[in-house]
Amino acid sequence: MIRRRTLLCSVALATAIGFGSPVLADPDAALAKLQETVLSKGPSGEAPTPAATVTLSADELVKIKAMNATAAIVMHYGGNDWSRAQINGLQTQFAAMGIKVIAVTDAGFKPEKQVSDIETIMAQKPNIIVSIPTDPTATAAAYKAAAAAGTKLVFMDNVPTGFTAGQDYISVVSADNYGNGVAAAHLMAKALNGEGEIGLVFHAADFFVTKQRYDAFKATIASDYPKIKIVAEQGIGGPDFSGDAEKAASAILTSNPNIKGIWAVWDVPAEGVISAARNAGRDDLIITTCDLGENVAISMAQGSFVKGLGAQRPYDAGLVEAKLAGYGLLGKQAPAFVALPALPVTKDTLLAGWKAVYSTDATANIKTSLGQ
Repeated sequence: MIRRRTLLCSVALATAIGFGSPVLADPDAALAKLQETVLSKGPSGEAPTPAATVTLSADELVKIKAMNATAAIVMHYGGNDWSRAQINGLQTQFAAMGIKVIAVTDAGFKPEKQVSDIETIMAQKPNIIVSIPTDPTATAAAYKAAAAAGTKLVFMDNVPTGFTAGQDYISVVSADNYGNGVAAAHLMAKALNGEGEIGLVFHAADFFVTKQRYDAFKATIASDYPKIKIVAEQGIGGPDFSGDAEKAASAILTSNPNIKGIWAVWDVPAEGVISAARNAGRDDLIITTCDLGENVAISMAQGSFVKGLGAQRPYDAGLVEAKLAGYGLLGKQAPAFVALPALPVTKDTLLAGWKAVYSTDATANIKTSLGQ
């Protein structure tokens, strides 16, 4: 019932911003429009503040450098391209602010490990923690204790249960995950020429941003593409997201032989869907997803399964998160929710997309796959 209510609200939102026509004849126009606005709201329904408005003056930077502050980066998981880019952005901006990073942790998607990481870090009395909670409820007490000790908290994507912006934490930063879900839907529709049966592999967890993608994808298909039918869904819980997605996609393909496409909630599950398609001899299967990892980028470059995705901008998010930590040190009022616009990426825009996402050139493997 909750999921259905969320979906109906999502359809209403999509309609209100102009994505709700009965049949959208031009997916390319819709994809271009996504980069002009942010569709997501914050964890508590906050209106988004553009990331470009988060700035520090030269005088403010001098004040921060004089504080000799320390920071810790507490990740939910550190072993993917997205996390590494966030960390790179944070470390780059912290260095420019004279803030020493004293720890970078990886909870491996385990809430109890993240709680332990926070408790261990707090023994070093950091001035700042930038983190993405693995579970908003299970980790709340540990973050609450850190805040009570005077540590300034900035969150990525997710916020602990019961926390209030400006009181318990400075701000939360996210990509436009709703917008990226919309982008993945339009890219799926474009690749299908607007019709066919599809399946979904979604994140079966209470995680704010992945639910946004799921809601957005379903709402956009329902409102804009009546000839595309979602005939199967499978949730995955991890921590082996690629392996779980492979099993889920295999079950979908076996039960639905006429299926033409599968959406995966992010790039690592999409890798599992690719494996399932190969094992099933379904070289014609169309896949779209969210997040630009190297393996899905290679698939796009080769003209293989992945036809497009909605990308986050994790490096830039890291820069913004570090600046917001500076707001906290200065006592400067910060926006509650800061968002970066969605970024649709296809084979044709892959090199520019990679640069926008990671602030580096595409890898040699990607360039080779493009024939360069």
